[in-house]
Amino acid sequence: MSRHRVLLWGIFSPVLALILYALVYGILTRYSANREKDWLFRLSLSTVAMTIPFFATIAVAMRERRTRPFSMSAKIGLLLAILSLGFTASPIKDGFLRAKQTRNMAMHDVAAPLFDTIDINGNPERLSDQVGKVVVLNIWATWCGPCRSEMPKLDRLYRERKDSGLIVFGISDEDVLVQQRYLRHVPVSYPLLTVKGTIPNLYRDIARYPAIFLIDRSGRLQPAPGPDQPFEELEATVEGLLSSGS
Repeated sequence: MSRHRVLLWGIFSPVLALILYALVYGILTRYSANREKDWLFRLSLSTVAMTIPFFATIAVAMRERRTRPFSMSAKIGLLLAILSLGFTASPIKDGFLRAKQTRNMAMHDVAAPLFDTIDINGNPERLSDQVGKVVVLNIWATWCGPCRSEMPKLDRLYRERKDSGLIVFGISDEDVLVQQRYLRHVPVSYPLLTVKGTIPNLYRDIARYPAIFLIDRSGRLQPAPGPDQPFEELEATVEGLLSSGS
């Protein structure tokens, strides 16, 4: 068994990398005081944790090298350990996308990029048609748990305030049939848009769901409360925009 120790470490490295990532990220998230502000720290530390099996395999290999030449099994083990580093690509990519999303969602008092697409029923929907209204753009996904709990609240807000000039749109890049099946379990009355038309990257560079963009009556972006804040914060912000003449 000792002769194949490096191979065993290499075989288990990918699994251990995923376990460590989930464990560290879960613990840090659970005890986070502000998930909106410390997301980069949590993601970075969890990604570093993924590399521990690789370095452990290297350490075992170096110790074995002192006593005997590398065997073929040791070389295979090292190769598998190196391949396990590839798993870090996903959180690194998510980190860059999350940083872009954070920057985009902080934009305010600038013209909202226009979209021109169709909803899941084939009806055309254009942001330019909503001049003078307050627009809530909800970027969602069927697999997103928080989306499932947020969408009924958005629907209630839409039905209560649409006569005051509020419009809510949901945007998902998932297949129309998938979205329609989802509506059987989470029915909403506001339009759900596809990405078959022109949807600017601002609304598509999303790493964390759900994401909400607010557009005031003048067509300008305004900051929206984050998903970790109570829904009442969003209601109050929307009410303020509806009461504003601009």
